[in-house]
Amino acid sequence: MSDSLERSTKINLLREQVVKKLCEVLDKSSSKGWRKLGEIVGNDRRFKVSSDDMEMCSLKVLQLEGSPSRMLLRLMGERGCTAGHLIDYLQTLGNSEALQCLKPSALQILIQPQSVALIAGHNLRLSCHAVGKSPVQYQWFKTKEEVPNSLSPDLVISPVHPKDAGFYICRVNCGDAFEFSQWAQVDVLDVAMPYGLSYHSLEGRLKLVIQPQSQRLNIGENLQLECGAVGRPIPRYQWHRNGVPVPNATKRKFTIPHAMQDQHGRYRCEISSSTERMWSNEVDVVIAPRISVQFSGAVECSEDDVYAIGGSSGFFLNSIPEQLYATDKVALLIGNLSYQNHPQLKAPMVDVYDLTNLLRQLNFQVVSLLDLTESEMRNAVDEFLLLLHKGVYGLLYYAGHGYENYGNSFMVPVDAPNPYRSANCLCVQSILKLMQEKETGLNVFLLDMCRKRNIHDDSTPNIVLRVTANIVFGYATCQDAEAFELSSSGFTNGVFVKFLKKRLLDDEKITVVLDRVAEDMGQFDATKGKQALEIRSSLSERRALTDPILPGDSAELAHAHSRQWAKAHELPESMCLSFDCGAQIKLGFAAEFSNVLVIYTHIVKKPEDMSFCQAHVTDFSQDLDVDPKEMNRETPEETGIYFLSSSLPQHCLYTRVSSLQKLREELVFTVCLQGTFTAMDDDPVHWTKSVNIGKPLIARLDLHRAMRRNSCLQTCMMPHSPSHSPCHSPGPEHRLHLHHGLHQVQDYSRLSPQNHYLDVYEHLQGAAGGCGDSHYDNLSQSHYEPAYDSAGGLSSSPGRLSIPIEATDDITELQTVFINSLQLQQQ
Repeated sequence: MSDSLERSTKINLLREQVVKKLCEVLDKSSSKGWRKLGEIVGNDRRFKVSSDDMEMCSLKVLQLEGSPSRMLLRLMGERGCTAGHLIDYLQTLGNSEALQCLKPSALQILIQPQSVALIAGHNLRLSCHAVGKSPVQYQWFKTKEEVPNSLSPDLVISPVHPKDAGFYICRVNCGDAFEFSQWAQVDVLDVAMPYGLSYHSLEGRLKLVIQPQSQRLNIGENLQLECGAVGRPIPRYQWHRNGVPVPNATKRKFTIPHAMQDQHGRYRCEISSSTERMWSNEVDVVIAPRISVQFSGAVECSEDDVYAIGGSSGFFLNSIPEQLYATDKVALLIGNLSYQNHPQLKAPMVDVYDLTNLLRQLNFQVVSLLDLTESEMRNAVDEFLLLLHKGVYGLLYYAGHGYENYGNSFMVPVDAPNPYRSANCLCVQSILKLMQEKETGLNVFLLDMCRKRNIHDDSTPNIVLRVTANIVFGYATCQDAEAFELSSSGFTNGVFVKFLKKRLLDDEKITVVLDRVAEDMGQFDATKGKQALEIRSSLSERRALTDPILPGDSAELAHAHSRQWAKAHELPESMCLSFDCGAQIKLGFAAEFSNVLVIYTHIVKKPEDMSFCQAHVTDFSQDLDVDPKEMNRETPEETGIYFLSSSLPQHCLYTRVSSLQKLREELVFTVCLQGTFTAMDDDPVHWTKSVNIGKPLIARLDLHRAMRRNSCLQTCMMPHSPSHSPCHSPGPEHRLHLHHGLHQVQDYSRLSPQNHYLDVYEHLQGAAGGCGDSHYDNLSQSHYEPAYDSAGGLSSSPGRLSIPIEATDDITELQTVFINSLQLQQQ
């Protein structure tokens, strides 16, 4: 047997006899056993074994027949360790008895059969090759039955039929020794050959050949969805409902017997292999209630049974509320936090991420965007409007700086000057006017921003809205008041979303949901008397965000709009890159927001004589927001990826690419492989490959383009020109100071890190609206900074208060005493 083939075997594929014998040797050795092996592996950055891992291994001795060595080998195998690596570690350990366990036996299987999915009529080939000290014989089995005339290393069935699907294994004999191969699953899809594909083209990479279809059922009927892909290795399946994985739904065919109404939604299937991932189409599943009729004799029957009664009198219709439907559901979520001329915010990123996941559970097609300029916001609204048509539920959520003048609300882009005016901002009521022209079924605006008066803006826009009974405004705060975000050393929601996310999935009329959110906020001590939810509504029907989707006559239009939405959310396919040195890396992708892409690299194969190997990405377009200091980090959190860290593969290098809306050309970057060889005195060698992934996610929509002449721009624009908006900040003579005792005002950046109160408690921060500087204050020193109004000028309201929240009773009492002791003084 070739030593190179043996060394490349993953240790989790080692034969059980080998693993058992090796574990016995390592478990019984005190000086050259599993603990010392763990220390050696822990010093190798490729397969890090932490102290927690070692502790977990040691606990195995408490279990009956437990083995710390087996647990350690399992952890190493999950992280890509091969037999070659293990041999090197054992040589370093100096345990010759353990090395003896890994020596080739008299019979070894070199090539294992691979699971495969293929179309009926194709040729099936499974291969199993072995070597031994004497001639080798083969016998193939399907489950427990021998396959007739299958005595060669290759099992060929031509053509393959659906009845040939199942599990196959090969027994290899060499004299008195025998071995079984690993099981190989064969899935045969009984479908016509897809247009444009040949039998040859179906080999290798995943190809989707069966798409799920939309369903409209009555309560109690069986839901059946099917998806199918071909490829080698065999695809894995995971069904998702409203963007959330369905537990135990990991087969091609997904069935829910006796479906209930709460199981309606948007379904799609994730298809993956070891190197690729793709998605099926997303389809609507509508589960309508049966209409029942009640008779005076207390008999209940279905609608169809009414006609069997004939002319029976004395019955009446049961009073069932009419089920309302949406023809589709679309949401645009914008979170602005990295302002160029105004205080930076923190909560919008967390709020947008949380609401995205919740709204997807409610069947909304969600576009989630961070940090948009004025032109990008206007173009994003245009794209949002393109997804609307008659009967659609449209939802707009905005978190960031804002203001309100004469009943009109304005959202502030990240590039707005200081001070800003209406010409620099987007008017929410103007967007509502355009939504009304689409004859939408429900218009919901959730505005998480300040509503203070902008003294720099004296325009009085006259926006004439239609009288429609389908408008709901949820303001995070009252008119002429501020909205707050909770600031801490970590990431937390703003006050509004903190309570909204607990109620958003409730199956209630949207105004009832918001009423309950308002009640919850009213019980929050930190914002009592400072922030209260305000609801404005013209809603006359019981419209709820949980209403099912029924495209009706506009089904084709809905699907066209769904394709437009999907176009802006297509991830690049994962790819495997091979380098001249023999190394292979996997390049994978994930989406954190619609305009934020995560790229990760993982070493799949490394040459034996290479002692170190690492792949990183570089040379990104200057249009994008990529900090070189935060690229190619060993943990997602180090590069700013806080929300996807648990779902990303481990042991990779991660890079976060934001502001995809600014990408003007296709995204081209360089993958650089760096390696050192044992025979070259550890001098690093580099190889590079250029990768083009097109325009991923929202980049496809070209939001960077100049504002075209469209209805959004014409309706939102106000008489002021940005070029005439003076850009200045108030001077020191306009500052307002807060005093407590004899302490003097200091800038928060001068506070001692050792004394930083935020390491212990959260604070209340006047932020989400441009009404105040976002300072993190130290309660023990009572340092405060002034507040400014929504356009950068002096605010008439008190400065931000450092109020600890969600603390103990003692802290709550301290909070009350502290607030009552504050006095405002003018310098």
